[in-house]
Amino acid sequence: MVNALRKMTNYLGLTEDDLVSDAQLAPTPTPAPRRILPRTTSDVAPSVTPRLTVAQPALIPAEAAPVLDRIVTLHPRFYSEARTIGEHFRSGSPVIMNLSDMEESERKRLVDFASGLVFGHSGTIERVTPKVFLLSPPNVMVSTEIKTAAADASFFNQS
Repeated sequence: MVNALRKMTNYLGLTEDDLVSDAQLAPTPTPAPRRILPRTTSDVAPSVTPRLTVAQPALIPAEAAPVLDRIVTLHPRFYSEARTIGEHFRSGSPVIMNLSDMEESERKRLVDFASGLVFGHSGTIERVTPKVFLLSPPNVMVSTEIKTAAADASFFNQS
């Protein structure tokens, strides 16, 4: 075993062997060049999914991206309705949560739940008003207005 490891490290050029044997002096046949073919989707097992790293965001091709055809608006009254929010968000739909009908303690719990849900699925959460939140999946981009630019472009700006 040690001899096999030594031969492998010598072959890879990681170590130099001081003792040269007759077998090493014999010319080794060069292998034929290998032809590299591009992979197709049929080459990959269906149960294998590639791992994503944090440094590289997942890019969804346009043909594979889910169709954004609805935005779900929910008015939960109790924390037990958090499951409904999670199911809609996991299906790829943006969710607007209006928490104005909830008590303060349950509102905080639901916002914590929504924050974890969004973090776990690489989405975003935005506060629209103090009691209304927008949960966006990773395939939805939300642009926010810059309030100062809107104030500068006001019709009544007299400066």
